[in-house]
Amino acid sequence: MKQYIFAVIAIVAMGCGSVAQTKKKGFVKLFDGKTTTGWHTYNKTGVGSAWEVVDGAIHMNPAKKGKDGGGDLVTDKEYANYHLKLEWKVAPNANSGIIFNVFESPKYSQTYLTGPEMQVIDNDGHKDGKITKHRAGDLYDMVKSTSEPVKPVGEWNKAEIISDNGKLTLILNGVEVVKTTMWDDNWKALIAGSKFAKWEGFGTYKSGKIGLQDHGDEVWYRNIMIKELK
Repeated sequence: MKQYIFAVIAIVAMGCGSVAQTKKKGFVKLFDGKTTTGWHTYNKTGVGSAWEVVDGAIHMNPAKKGKDGGGDLVTDKEYANYHLKLEWKVAPNANSGIIFNVFESPKYSQTYLTGPEMQVIDNDGHKDGKITKHRAGDLYDMVKSTSEPVKPVGEWNKAEIISDNGKLTLILNGVEVVKTTMWDDNWKALIAGSKFAKWEGFGTYKSGKIGLQDHGDEVWYRNIMIKELK
């Protein structure tokens, strides 16, 4: 009887493992949890000293910036259609962002000059949190999130960005908070009504790099993975 019970438990465990594997199928790690391999500081070849790997997370440590230690971190590779997953947490009063479809070129001095952003922020502690469309989960300065499922400062949040042939979906802690279409007339109107209205190239690129923003504040990112879509 005991052997039968153990066998059943083993089969159930194997089934659960299969489900977990199926959920992760097709996703590739962008961060190995130990190094910044696959990443570099925007418009540079290396990684600034302020970006360190601690306890399985990429940590922006402003205290280690020095003269040239800062700058946004971007992937070495470009992506077009994808499902990005990661986790983030911020220190009190901190601000950062996940910037996507970044076109890397000396022509643009910053990632945000071309790439839209999913906001990462302490809503209550940072002054930007008082501005509509500047709160956690928002498509920064363009679309306000439909709800605010963000967790308290210091806790990990799960963020997802799905870019599928122009269809853009932002998910925060399992809740779909933004859904829009890129590059159509409505998208152009969103840009025209934002701070990016006169920024040549903003939101126009249909592929690009994934960026983690250095806003001068302390932030952590981990479990970064991506699945490329057709």
